[in-house]
Parts: sequence; structure tokens; C-alpha cells
Amino acid sequence: MTTDYLKKILTARVYDVAEQTPLDLAPTLSARMGNRIYFKREDMQSVFSFKLRGAYNKMANLTPEQRARGVICASAGNHAQGVALSACRLGCRALIVMPTTTPGVKIDAVKARGGASVEIVLHGDSYTDAYNHALLLEKEQRMTFVHPFDDPDVIAGQGTIGMEILRQHSGPIHAIFVAIGGGGLIAGIGAYVKEIRPDIKIIGVQTLDSDAMARSLKAGHRVTLNDVGLFSDGTAVRLVGEETFRVAQKVVDEIILVDTDAICAAIQDVFQDTRSILEPAGALAVAGAKAYIERSQMDREPIKGETLVAVACGANMNFDRLRFVAERAELGESREAVFAVTVPEQRGSFRRFCGLVGPRNVTEFNYRISDASEAHVFVGVQVGSRSESGLLARTFEEHGYKTLDLTGDELAKLHIRHLVGGKSSLAHDELLYRFEFPERPGALMRFLDSMAPNWNISLFHYRNQGGDVGRILVGLQVPPTEMAEFRQFLASLGYRYWDESSNPVYKLFLGA
Repeated sequence: MTTDYLKKILTARVYDVAEQTPLDLAPTLSARMGNRIYFKREDMQSVFSFKLRGAYNKMANLTPEQRARGVICASAGNHAQGVALSACRLGCRALIVMPTTTPGVKIDAVKARGGASVEIVLHGDSYTDAYNHALLLEKEQRMTFVHPFDDPDVIAGQGTIGMEILRQHSGPIHAIFVAIGGGGLIAGIGAYVKEIRPDIKIIGVQTLDSDAMARSLKAGHRVTLNDVGLFSDGTAVRLVGEETFRVAQKVVDEIILVDTDAICAAIQDVFQDTRSILEPAGALAVAGAKAYIERSQMDREPIKGETLVAVACGANMNFDRLRFVAERAELGESREAVFAVTVPEQRGSFRRFCGLVGPRNVTEFNYRISDASEAHVFVGVQVGSRSESGLLARTFEEHGYKTLDLTGDELAKLHIRHLVGGKSSLAHDELLYRFEFPERPGALMRFLDSMAPNWNISLFHYRNQGGDVGRILVGLQVPPTEMAEFRQFLASLGYRYWDESSNPVYKLFLGA
């Protein structure tokens, strides 16, 4: 099955534009994790990601007639830059369809890579809208579509990374960790490595909210996700490729799922060892390698002293996102635990509670009196491991302090920590919902305009955290007789949402 790919990878035409990137040991992370961890530095390509390899190999293998008619692609990021630079080098026309929501910095980057060879068309609010429009233009203008992942030449181009890894490290390698979006990168690397060194594990890494490949491999057929998380936008794919899925079934040993906090911690780890800042998708493999080691430590035979390779596949990070990354990295590294603690309104009770925290650093403390007998406190504590938060919670409970461990609660981490003390006796018939929408200028006002005027807004929290996703917490006073109308409103709104009305954190800090 992989023999054809072996030949295609060995003869791939990528080095006209791509560099053989370094395979760098991460000394700090390796020492902490007890294994030798190497970063395959695809963030050091001229377009700051691996996408250039596959795009150029596809376009270089087109016939002169196909190149004369031009190429077309749909992308909002790294693939677009790869196609643009390839078009400039090969002297062919490129039409790149991007969503209207694409940040200006990315549009400018594509223009700079392609120069006069590239034309940009903005269409739709999402990648899917842009992709469908690109397919129409492909037929109308008889151009060649350059797929971001589901194409044998693209897969072969990405596979040259696997070839380089084996040439750069001839010794034993326990596993190679690869981020998965549509599957082109892991299909290419896996096809080469499994043919040459079948003993090396190929481990994919996905986010918990964009796990199309993991679900597809488990089901035995391609599974389409209803929606995907947007934090790791480079891997936010609802349906993996047909060819990439076929190859992945043969070469992928397992897939590890990680959350946003783990990705942020991995970005910090890479920065500490390299002083480079990866984008979320670029740090996925590092987060997966760490999770793999941590999981092994719970087994009877923990991994120790092994060589692990993580493909650092991209560094096209928006600077404004760093605030959010820094805030969540502490949680991802298990350096902070957060709790809701009920403290008796008695003289000295707070001092006794602080005594239970001991020498640990208190990172946050939010409090407002709620009645004469007890107070609800939101507290953040610096810890050394994930297990320590559970130990602290049990200690608080044993000493008479009712405690909720909120370390894994998204509502608490995103909103409640900024809104503690907001109870109101006036908030009758209140429902609490979280909403997410693509962040762009004017998005907040468009959200507000979409809210029906029938119901009073009793709570509203919005914080721009510098990411691609805007997050809003809304309390709406909806009488029980109007619930059918409210459900219809939610269905027509078009935003991802979560009903938090039964969340115990809400009941403690905000509920009427």
C-alpha cells in the first residue's frame, strides 16, 4: 500500500522552495519529562509552516497546459501562503479564495508571497463557504484545484518530513507525534516511516473539539463533525480526506486528544527551549507527546529515556492571541487549580482556610458576601500536578469547607472568575447561556442585534481575549410559557452555544 508513496516521497519536488528543517533536541522539556524530545522545526520554513511542501509538489507535477490555465485553492491561512509562493516560483496564475472573516494580516501575507501571480477572492463567512465557491470557479475557469490535504502529490510533499527525520536521527525512535487536521501531514509522514522503520510508532494528535480523524478511525469510515473548535484553526476540519483516511488506517498507531490548556502549555514549552512561538496547531504534537508520557506514568511500565519526535508544524500566530495563551498555559501545565469554596461568615474562618492552603501561592481570590451565614469564594492556587487539585479539594472538605474543584470547568475559567459576587434577587426566570462566534470587527454588535427584544438581559459578560473566537455569557429572563419561542430563537441564531443554567458554579455565584 505505501510502496507507491515511498517512491513519490523520494522523488518529491519540494526543495526548490522548501528547506530541510532542523531536528532540535528540547533540553528543558526533555529533562522535565524524563525522555529525549526532539522538535522537527517546520516553523522555520519561509512561510512558517510545512504546507509549502505539499502545495509546491502538487503544482510542480502539473503539466505545462495545466499550469498555463492556473491553479485555485481555498484557504484562510498556511496553505494559501504555500500556494501563493509556489505560483510565484513556477510562474503560473493562482486564484485563492478566502473567507471574508480572514484577518488582514493573513491576506497581506498571501499577497506578499505571490505578488502579481496571485489573485485573492473573498467569499463567505467560513472555510466551507470559500471551498464551495472555489469549486465553482474551478469549473468556470478550467483551473486546477490544489487541495490542502486530500491529494497524493500533496501527501507525498508532506511525507518528505518523515524522510528528513529518519536521515537526521539514525538511532532508535520510540514515536513520532503529528498534528491532524485533514490528515495530509500524518499520511505522508506515516507512509514513509512505516515503510522504512515500521517499529516507530506514528501517533496523531487532535483537539477534543476537532477530532474527526479519531472518530473516523474508530468507526471504520469517515465521520463528519457537526462543528469544530476554532482555537486550533489550522486543524479545524469537519471531514478528513478520503485518501488521507485510507492511508491513516494503515499507518497511524493511535490518536491522542488534548484540550486548549494543554496546547497553550505546549506553546510555552517550545518557547522556553527555542524562543519561538508556535501557533496552536503547530504545538499540537508537543502537547500530545507530553500527554503520552504522562499517561504512561500511570501504567506499570512508564516511558523513560526514550526518543520522541514532535513535528512543530506551524508558527503563524496572531500576536493578540498571546494574552489568552499565557493565561491558560498555567492551567495546561497543571500549575494552577481553581476552586469554589463555601466559607462560614465567622471571625477567623478565612484565616483558617488559608492555613489549609499552606505554603502554596494563592493566584486568585474573589469573594463577595452573599448572606449572613456563609460566603462563596473563588480561589486559585498554584500546584505542582493535576492530582494535587483533588487532594486540596478533599482537604478543604474534611475541614468543613464545602468545595467544588473547577480546574476543568470552562464556564469557571472563561467567565465566572471575572464575575464572582453577581447574585440578584431580581433575576427571576433567568437562563444562563454561553455563546461563541468568529471574532472580527463589529461581531459583538451583530450578536447584540440578533438578540430578540422580548427577553430582558439580566447578565452579560464579554471579554476579548485576542483569539479568533469571541465568547459571551448571557443571562436572559425567559418566562416558562415562552420556552418554545426561546428554543426556536436558539435554533435560528447560528452561533455555538451551551446551556449553563444548571451549572453548580452559576448557582453558587450568580443565580437568584
